Amino acid sequence: MLSYQHEYHAGNFADVHKHLCLRVLFEALCRKDKPFCYIDCHAGAGRYDLGGPEARKTAEYTGGIGPLWECRTQPASGTVAAYLDAVARLNPDGELRYYPGSPALAQQWLRPQDRALLLELHPQAQQRLKQNVGEDSRISVHTRDCYEGLTALVPPPIRRGLVLLDPSYEVKQEYRQIAALAVCAHKRWANAIYAIWYPLLPAARQRALLAALEQSGMPRILLTELTVADGTDQSGMYGSGMAIVNAPWQIDNTLAALLPAVANRLAPGRGATELRWLVEASAGQATG
Repeated sequence: MLSYQHEYHAGNFADVHKHLCLRVLFEALCRKDKPFCYIDCHAGAGRYDLGGPEARKTAEYTGGIGPLWECRTQPASGTVAAYLDAVARLNPDGELRYYPGSPALAQQWLRPQDRALLLELHPQAQQRLKQNVGEDSRISVHTRDCYEGLTALVPPPIRRGLVLLDPSYEVKQEYRQIAALAVCAHKRWANAIYAIWYPLLPAARQRALLAALEQSGMPRILLTELTVADGTDQSGMYGSGMAIVNAPWQIDNTLAALLPAVANRLAPGRGATELRWLVEASAGQATG
């Protein structure tokens, strides 16, 4: 079992980018009354203490949720407002102490008819995940590795869905492995949306992931990237990316209107965004 602990990175700029993309995808799915199933393949603990020793050691949230939290009373897009409202529910006294991971955000955004499957293999993280989720008939927690678990769980009984794949990429081979997993799952559950997060690092290892996705035959793959530095003088992560397979109709316009202001807030004068189709949408294609 690998050593990655998200407690050190919770609420950083990559979380902000990832979770705003997740919110946009939930909004797209919720436009129809029909239920959908959300599968979180790397669920983690679900909630993180920004006052804990791990978060205080790196203070990465001060370059992520911190700047957005400071301007939460200012006018914002509906997507940003909904995201900040979800964070605020964990911090009712107005002080930023806790940050919701993707399972906690999904729990707030699921409707009564929707379902969520949360996969987490690490025993301690899974124990905290179960505590944070509590008793919720819409949600089930699975002690499963993402590679075995996702292929075993799809397709679920509910036809519509969203799969989040956001591994730590501690092993460089995982870039290709995640692409292969998405292809395998897509063959079994072809109409689900697959949101695949990846880091932007000077080594540019995401190229292997994107090349595999581009050649996969999967449709409508939209890339959204947010950077807080140019990467030339960086030894660590300087940006965050998300590849969205079966991207919902007009989500490119939604993200184009949303993310530039967020990037500028996170890194004034340095923040930037890029949005492009890795695999173009064909005429008449729609998802959701």
